Amino acid sequence: MTKWLSRMGFALLLVVLLAFVALATWEPFWAERDGVSPPAGEYTAEIIRDEFGVPHIYGATDADVAYGVAIAHAEDDFFTLQDVAAMSVGRYGAIAGQDGAAVDYVYHLLGARDTAERHYPTLPADTRALFEAYASGLNQYAREHPDEIKLANLFPVDGTDIAAGFALRQPFFFGLNNIIEPLVANEPMRPEFGPAIVPDPAAADDGIPPARVIRAGDEPETTARAFPIPMGEDGALSGSNAFAIAPEKSGGPTMLISNAHQPWRGGVAWYELVVESGEGWHYAGANFPGSPFPFLGHNENLGWTNTVNRPDMVDVYQLVLDDSGTRYKLGDRWLELEEETVTLPVRIGPVTLPIRRTVHRSVHGPVIVNDSGAFAIRYGGIDDLGQLDAYYRLNKAENLEQFQTILARMDIPSTNFIYGDQEGNIAYIYNAALPDRKPGLNWRGILPGDDPSLIWAGPVAYEKLPRYVNPASGWLYNANNTPFTAAGAGSDLSPDDFAPELGVEMKQTNRSRRAWELMSASDRIDRARLEAIKYDTVYARSGYVARLWEALEAIDLSDDAELDRARDLLLGWDFDADNIGPADSLALLVIRDFMSSEYQNKPEPDLREELREAVDHLEEHFGRIDPPMSALLRLRQGTVDLPLDGGSDTLRASTSWDVADDGRLSVRHGDSFIQWVEWTQGERVSSRSIQPFGAATTRPRSKHYADQAALFVQHRLKPVHFWREDVLANAASRKTVTNRR
Repeated sequence: MTKWLSRMGFALLLVVLLAFVALATWEPFWAERDGVSPPAGEYTAEIIRDEFGVPHIYGATDADVAYGVAIAHAEDDFFTLQDVAAMSVGRYGAIAGQDGAAVDYVYHLLGARDTAERHYPTLPADTRALFEAYASGLNQYAREHPDEIKLANLFPVDGTDIAAGFALRQPFFFGLNNIIEPLVANEPMRPEFGPAIVPDPAAADDGIPPARVIRAGDEPETTARAFPIPMGEDGALSGSNAFAIAPEKSGGPTMLISNAHQPWRGGVAWYELVVESGEGWHYAGANFPGSPFPFLGHNENLGWTNTVNRPDMVDVYQLVLDDSGTRYKLGDRWLELEEETVTLPVRIGPVTLPIRRTVHRSVHGPVIVNDSGAFAIRYGGIDDLGQLDAYYRLNKAENLEQFQTILARMDIPSTNFIYGDQEGNIAYIYNAALPDRKPGLNWRGILPGDDPSLIWAGPVAYEKLPRYVNPASGWLYNANNTPFTAAGAGSDLSPDDFAPELGVEMKQTNRSRRAWELMSASDRIDRARLEAIKYDTVYARSGYVARLWEALEAIDLSDDAELDRARDLLLGWDFDADNIGPADSLALLVIRDFMSSEYQNKPEPDLREELREAVDHLEEHFGRIDPPMSALLRLRQGTVDLPLDGGSDTLRASTSWDVADDGRLSVRHGDSFIQWVEWTQGERVSSRSIQPFGAATTRPRSKHYADQAALFVQHRLKPVHFWREDVLANAASRKTVTNRR
């Protein structure tokens, strides 16, 4: 008997061991793609790095340069590039576990691969050549550095893979996650960022079927978690400020400030570069990992920057299903609900689990099935890959007319464009592929999925977008606010001139209020004045800030002397997060959650609880409630540990942070890549820039790991060496890379 039990135990151990080995090794073999081979082509690029390690990439052709962009970026941050590559083929869960599997679920739900395979072959040949060359650069770096690979069989990739990554990530810029997450999790959706799901069916009396409460269901945790593509405080990617000043207002040059607020690390962190080819591509700016070209910056003649806008870009339809649940009604027809079972690799410790999930589609778009029914999603830019070509053409545009002609294609689904050029023109385009909706309906409600007339075919015409070109004020700005405050009294557009079904947002930010106030009060906005505006650290006492301070004045804290003392400290605050006032630290901690609630349209937090949490944090880690904010708010990268200023919604932005073990706040999102561009009549374009860390943010041994940090905290900029002679005069390294496959 004992011998028999021993044998059974050994057999069971063997089964467990075999199962462990299978779960630890299956994913790379399953992920092999026999049809993918390295793109054919021969490329040569020269990479010159300046004194700050910023790569300047040169090539005879644009494709040569794109190949060099991939090599240079991989040298600085191959770690993140692999994450982006994994997202682009639906394998991020094998790296990032449940959070990664959530991204993979959306990859399949949106049909990112299908979109890429359908439209990538139709792109112009020179655009495809750019993406194939970029993929070749990534593949070459992977071959030459096998010790850095963190997921087997991820490479080679090709241009279609890179394109699929674009198709996946772009909708997150206008907050598609704010619709997908609650639908998948069977939770109420927030209003303002899309259709309002309300708990009271009687609240809808406009002829549209009433919204329904989305109840908790049995969707797996792997698809119900928050999607870890880094988000800003508004639930969309990024934040950002942008400024453009015309020569007559500056008294000198046309000035353009790019001040995009992005996470300081990860898949949407800015990477600075300068590119120049023998085919006329010459551009200085920044991109995200996974892109062969800059998304913002300047060429010789013109430049632009972007800020996230928040239009209502998403419509939700409740489908009418038959008894089998496999068909849905559209007009007088019954159509098959498309269904696909996908495998999500979910890494848990040393093993990777294969989780099977089903995704659905209808003619409307992706479909999420939950306890309340089947809900189809349709969003601006759906099934459009034209942005890959549009950004490339914008890089090479020569004047305002060409620039607007490219934007008028409506291929870039969202983000504001703020523009300046050598001719003295400034412009602001509220760029968005706004759905061309039928007027007169409540498009923020749940729409009847059986009405084919509600399925719009594409975006509105470019001429219907809010736009400013050379306003009388001589200045333009955007700080993630409504486009109807942008140029000052007498120059601002009126919301009455735009149809409500466009879904243009009406919200303000503190940054917007301050920018509008400061620029309106300035007779001249020269370099010194614009610098003071950009680095302003003041909160206007209006909006959510005003409500918060009114609540502080009214709240009864007589039962808690410590909180009462903290309240008095805040009531004496100067509303300036400049590291000087004794209440700066306390205000920084208290304001942030109220700002976040405002951005996300959530109920404001409980004031007493917020005040208690802030007081306890400061007492625990500093022994006082009034420590200098410079001791609390820090820029940290490796051994670099520097004080920061600014708040979560000030023009000098320190938006989000991680709380370290010592109680300090390590900023991870806010002011990031800053670029200041000037065109002076009769002179060549010049620019300056800065990053919070450096060019090599994931290479601790590199001297460029954090070499810009000291300048960043001091409000200083470094030169951008746009012209080749300047690059050579300031070169720290120079090499030629070649791919002869």
